[in-house]
Formats: sequence, C-alpha cells, structure tokens
Amino acid sequence: MHTLKGYCVFVSLLMGMAACAQVKKAGDDSREQLIAASQSGASPLFFDPGAKDVQVIQPLNFGNAQECEVRGGLPNFFEKAAAGKTVTIGYIGGSITQAVHGYRASSARFIQSMFPRTLMKAINAGVSGTGTDLGACRLREQLLQYRPDLVFIEFAVNGAYRDGLEGMIRQIWKEDPTIDICLLYTLFNGQSAIYASGKVPDNIAAFEAIATHYGIPGIHLGLQPAMLEAQGGLVWKSDSKTIQGKVVFSNDGIHPLPEGGDLYAGAIARSMQRMQQQAGKVPHTLPGAMIAANWEAAGMYAPEAIARFNGAWEKLDPSDSTYLKSFTGWFPYLLQGEQPGASFTFRFSGDMFGFFDIGGPEVGQLLIEVDGKPVRLSAVQAGTRVSTIVAVEAAPVNRFNSFCNNRYRGQFECIRLAPGEHTVTVTISPDKADKRTILGEKQLQDITANPRRYDRTVFYLGKILLNGKPL
Repeated sequence: MHTLKGYCVFVSLLMGMAACAQVKKAGDDSREQLIAASQSGASPLFFDPGAKDVQVIQPLNFGNAQECEVRGGLPNFFEKAAAGKTVTIGYIGGSITQAVHGYRASSARFIQSMFPRTLMKAINAGVSGTGTDLGACRLREQLLQYRPDLVFIEFAVNGAYRDGLEGMIRQIWKEDPTIDICLLYTLFNGQSAIYASGKVPDNIAAFEAIATHYGIPGIHLGLQPAMLEAQGGLVWKSDSKTIQGKVVFSNDGIHPLPEGGDLYAGAIARSMQRMQQQAGKVPHTLPGAMIAANWEAAGMYAPEAIARFNGAWEKLDPSDSTYLKSFTGWFPYLLQGEQPGASFTFRFSGDMFGFFDIGGPEVGQLLIEVDGKPVRLSAVQAGTRVSTIVAVEAAPVNRFNSFCNNRYRGQFECIRLAPGEHTVTVTISPDKADKRTILGEKQLQDITANPRRYDRTVFYLGKILLNGKPL
C-alpha cells in the first residue's frame, strides 16, 4: 500500500491494519463477476451538460488537500471556457461512467454552472464491464474524433491496466497536445477502509505513478465517502436504498446510488474549483514512455475494412434486431457467421490483436491461427481480457459464458504477440461448448426450455482490435 499524506490519522487508529489486509481478498471474486456481467449495451454517446433535470450539486466542505493531486492542472480547458469559446468534455470509463447516477451527469452539470455563458458539449464514452485494454482501442472512434478539450478517464475499478492507460494518454496528446486530461479514481467494496487507514489502494497508486510521470491531475473520488463511512455517516453497501441518518452509497459495493454519485461528483466539483486558478494555453509535452509496450497504437477497425471473409457471413444492422439493437451505438454493422469453417483473415504490424463481439445464448467457439499455425491461449491476465499464446495447437476460444444466460452482452478478447508483422485467421469451430455445465444448476431454466437456441455456433463480430496498424 502507498501512504496517503496527512489526513485522518485518527481514523487509521480506529480501522487498523487488519481491515486493510482483508479488503484485497474480500469481494474480489464477486467484483470481477459483477464487472464481467454488466456489459449489456451502448448508451447515447452525446449528452447535455446543462440539462435542467440534473440539479447542480453543492460541493460540501471537505478540506483534505490529498483529494486532488493538481499537478499541471487543466489550463487549456479553463482558458478556453473562461473566454466563452465552445468546449467539449469527454468522459471515458466503465459502468460507473456510463451510468446516469455514477458521477458523470452531475459533474458535467456543475462544470457548466461554472461557465453559464459558455456553450459546452459532453460525450459519454463509458462502456460497462471494460477497462483500459478496450478503452485504448476505442478511444479514437468514440472520443478523439469529436475533438474534446478535456478528457476524464475512469478505469480504476476495472482492472487498472497500466499499459492501456499510458497508451490512452499518449494517443490523446499525439492527437492534440492542448487536450487536458484528468484521472478519476473510483472504489470497489472494501477499498474505503484503505483510504480510512491513511493509505491509497494499490491499483490507484499504480495509476497515480503514471499521472505523476505525465503531470496529469488525479482525483480520489472515494476519499470523502471513505471518511464519512469511518465516522459512521455512510454505509458503503446495503440492500436498502435508505438508512435513517446515513448515506447509502451503493447496493452492490461498486455502482453508486444517486447520493453516492453526488459524493463522487462533489470531489470533481471541489477539484475543478481548485484547478480553475491555473489557466492559459499550455501545450502538453509528451515525455518518454514509462512502459515500452504501452498501447499508444491501439485502435478498433471495421471488419470489412481490414479483413477478408471466407464462407457464409451475413452483414447485420443491429438496429433492425430485437435482441441486438442496444449495441447500435458500438457497431454500425455486425458480421454474423454460424457455419463451421467460415473464417476471416487479416494482416497487421504490431503486438496485439483481438475482437469486440456480442455474446448470447447461441454463440459458439472459434479457432485461431497466427502466422499459419493454430494456437492455444493462456488464461486472461488479471483485471484484463488480455491473453497470450502458450502452445502451437488447435484449441477453441469459447464466446459463451455464464453471463450469456438468456441475455446479450458486449464482450472482447485481446491476444498479445511478439512485435512484428502477423497474419491472423479466425475460424468458427465445429465443436460445441458444454453450455449446461457452464451455466450451472441455477441457470438451466432457459436452456432447458429452449435447447435449440443454445445448440448453435454463432459468432457476432463487431470490431477487430489491434495494437498496431493493419497491413
């Protein structure tokens, strides 16, 4: 754990080191399951930061200077907003960002209230259940092409994958060095005790090291809620939405209820007031990379633009489908294959490839060849969907999992390789997974009632992911 300077030593005495030692283990599995299950569909990309149905929050008095590490601040954004020029705020993160009550809408409303005569636009690039691995791939398409002036990045609870985060920062400043960036640190159940003991959770400390290297502000959204909890004024997780005399932060330990989301937004509001003192046109200088293999070359590509398809594939408009229309915001079209042996091939130069697809009851398995050889993949790296090649042998990659029980969800895979030029072929496998075993005894109702729906080998391809360039 890393030390949080200064504040709340008295709380440390109350909570003790024992509480900190338990948090990492307690709830980790359920947190991963909750994140994995949550990726159910796209939200509207644009929203109104001045929406009248969102009340302007009042930033409560909270005098902990460690709540916001100002560093280089957000000078370009404040200079432009104060001059009355149109500004665009981009939010990119996981489900807490995507959600209406997570913090995004309230914080944007507060920022608009700081400059009531300035026209502001806002982008919601939150995708639930995903981290900086997919974030680095979708950054250009879902955010950078709209030329944001300020980008908030929130991925601390979704794996805190450092390679992806550094890649995102470098992509942004290579696109435009006057774009300001601010990292937002949310918490999962149990981490509040770490803050209350005077420390910083390890995943957040890892992101903070990158923020320090690039001189980017970082805001600890969970610091005030953690202090309130330690003082008996807040319950972090409860099945109830209200408890007399206390703030109920969340029902699941991760996703804030409206009051919890307003506490998160309050941290942003106070931090924006602090950082407002720094303004001026200050292009950011891109230092050398901390991580040599970071994801600054990551992107996602329309399948037909870079791949050659063989066999039976059908091009689908997700908006025309009852089951798939919620994914229209991510995928202008899908390529659906079902016949075993149908394949697609692409070439690229880089060190990662993957796919962004849709899981559901009918999806099947894939076989992957790299440079003409069949491959077996490792288990994914903790906190990511990143795997590596561990053997030269044919081994199916299953697109069905327990979260596909009578529902459709976005999902993705990333496979890292040695840097270089590669040819990849992905083929629909004739082998079918044992879906009943995957679902388990508690999820057999739908597969029992609709066995034909599950007894298929479909693959819904939305995007091809690369850290590199297609050839």
